[in-house]
Amino acid sequence: MVVQVTAVGQDTALAQIVRLVEDAQGSKVPMQRLADRVSAWFVPLVLLLAAATFALWALLGSGGMTMAITTTIAVLIIACPCALGLATPTAVMVGTGRAAELGILVGNGDALETARRVTAVVLDKTGTITRGKPVLTSITTTGDWSEDDVLTLVAAAETGSEHPVGQAIVDAATNRQLMLPPLQSFDAVPGHGIDATANDRHVLVGNHALMMARGIDVTALTALVADEAAHGRTPMFVAIDDEVAGVVTVADTVKPESADAVAQLRALGAQVWMLTGDNAATATAIAAQVGIDHVLAEVLPADKAAKVRELQGQGHVVAMAGDGINDAAALSAAD
Repeated sequence: MVVQVTAVGQDTALAQIVRLVEDAQGSKVPMQRLADRVSAWFVPLVLLLAAATFALWALLGSGGMTMAITTTIAVLIIACPCALGLATPTAVMVGTGRAAELGILVGNGDALETARRVTAVVLDKTGTITRGKPVLTSITTTGDWSEDDVLTLVAAAETGSEHPVGQAIVDAATNRQLMLPPLQSFDAVPGHGIDATANDRHVLVGNHALMMARGIDVTALTALVADEAAHGRTPMFVAIDDEVAGVVTVADTVKPESADAVAQLRALGAQVWMLTGDNAATATAIAAQVGIDHVLAEVLPADKAAKVRELQGQGHVVAMAGDGINDAAALSAAD
């Protein structure tokens, strides 16, 4: 057995998560900075008032030292100057700690405070609203191609892909005990599909835009693809050696809690948007299942951040939730 260690100690993912939580708990939010400025004047003022109270009761009061001490303590307890400086950092510490327990990592205190002003929440589809574990549901072939022949080549091509859809196709081929030929070349076409060579066959798997860009006529399968998409499934055209060979369809079920989460966000007054690279019909069908009215579909990965900035340009404070590398730019663009 050969074990390769890529990170140890403070460089591990767990250590980085712990450090992120600690940094968030130790950061000062804008409200805390304001509280600190007020405390700089408030605490000395309370101490002076407490000293004055002690002196007045000790010199002029009828209760003597006992009453002087009692009233001084009463001033300090009622004014409670320490609470002004401790309340905000304590709230940040508790909030970020509890969020970490629920799997939410807060980068800094500013983000935590900004969250209360969010007016639009943008959600990725695959892996966020849906389970992110699609399964192959059907294969439709044309000409002399059989299902197993098409699946064998498509699965071989998808072995080079890290997308959940590609993994679903590979899993389906494995379950059928198909022998996959070696992958000779692979090219991911962002937002469109893949271009690969397997067993000396040129394999294209993707959407209508990919096929049109490569000059492949898929008119005969357009109605089938539209019907599959209308039911919330994800159909993909398959072309082998520059000739259409069929359609493979995968489906990714919606998470049981997604509809409730969207309802709670809407109850808070936030607009909920779906931002996905999937085709419009599939995205609209999934959005309808969870109660999302605003859908941005067929968005290329490189354009996701631009869509977030468009919402910000409309005056929204935007929160973005996604789970993939393609969502990273949009996540960084969100407030």
